[in-house]
Amino acid sequence: MATGDAPRQRDDRAEACVVSVKGLTENWQKWSSEHRESQKHNPFSGDGAAAAAAALQPGQRGYGRPPEGSRTEQRGRDAHSHIGREVQELCAVIRDIGRSGGDGRPAVDFGTLFERYVTISDKLVGVLLRARKQGLVHFEGEMLWQGRDDHVVITLLQLHA
Repeated sequence: MATGDAPRQRDDRAEACVVSVKGLTENWQKWSSEHRESQKHNPFSGDGAAAAAAALQPGQRGYGRPPEGSRTEQRGRDAHSHIGREVQELCAVIRDIGRSGGDGRPAVDFGTLFERYVTISDKLVGVLLRARKQGLVHFEGEMLWQGRDDHVVITLLQLHA
């Protein structure tokens, strides 16, 4: 290595440092701008006027729903699908263990259903409420309690649910 090469190497290293610092600065500015823009839509960021303007109002399409294509929307679809399968399974259990009522529909006491279903799921009452909301089953009362409501009859309304 010749003696004239040493200053040139230092210049190359200095130039590389300037380039890398410049890249870091540009990346930081880009991130800062994107963050500032995203905070305009954040209702907790302190810029309430911008967030309020961007917020959907009741009655607008998409109000009370997660943004389309978001992971939250996908989790909601997955949960809806899962509970749908649980409701179908509940109806199948009622069909299997229920006795035919006066109208030909399968019916089962809550206590019997609880004993059978407890091995399948620990969410029986919630699934029953969902199935009633969908018009698939009928039972008296707002809520069912183990022990107290063991003799409440649950009737399957749709045979092919």
